[in-house]
Formats: sequence, structure tokens, C-alpha cells
Amino acid sequence: MWKHVITLSALLILSSPACVAQETKGPEKPAAADFKIPPEIAKQPNPVKPSPESIAQGKKKYAIDCAMCHGKTGDGKGDLATDMNLKIPDYRDPTALKDKTDGELFYIIQKGKGDMPAEGDRAKKDDIWNLVNYIRSLAKK
Repeated sequence: MWKHVITLSALLILSSPACVAQETKGPEKPAAADFKIPPEIAKQPNPVKPSPESIAQGKKKYAIDCAMCHGKTGDGKGDLATDMNLKIPDYRDPTALKDKTDGELFYIIQKGKGDMPAEGDRAKKDDIWNLVNYIRSLAKK
């Protein structure tokens, strides 16, 4: 029962006017095969140090905006992802993001990719960098 309530809530959030307006602004999102991150952004270092405060703020944002798909623990098995049969990497696996720079993660979170909606202007840059720090912290040592 709760799974369906959470899924329905997530769908309502994703179809809210703010999300729809975000999706309709600017050019269409490229198909996953055409998705390219500008090299200058990929090389961009994270200006926010991965402090306990940054990770805690990232965790809060993650719980609200990301866990429904990426899972509470970052395992990629959130309720919405399961319902939509999405294959999402397990961020607890240290190899899952080893080939991604912080700049690439920032870009993907900000712009969206494939089925993942963009944070766009809803999140401040530091909020996204905090998310990057939190996601990196999920990997088991």
C-alpha cells in the first residue's frame, strides 16, 4: 500500500507545474546516446569541500529529490525505479562512479539525463555540489 502511495506521490511531484515548466524550457534533452558533457564542465573541480556539513546537506536534498529512484542507501532500487524497471547504478559500489568526475556528476544532476529529470534552477549550485559530495560518500570503502 505504502509503495503505491509513494510511487503516486513521486509521479505527482514529477508532473507538477514546476517540473513540467522546467522540462519545457530551452532545447529538448538529447537522447542518452547523444548525451555529451562539455569538456570544460567535466574538468570543473568541486568548490565545496566534502565536510560533514556538506554531506549532511547533500543527504537531506538526496532524501527529497533522489531516493525515490536511487534508493535510500544509494543502491539504485528506489520504489519509482523499481516500478519503472530502470537500471540505476549502485552508488555504494566504489566502481560505480570511478570514471565520473565531480563536474560530470554536477552536470548530470543539473541538466538531467535520460529518464532522470533535471534539477535545473530549482537547486542552487552549492546544493548540487553537496549532492555530489553525499553521493561520493555512499561508496563502501
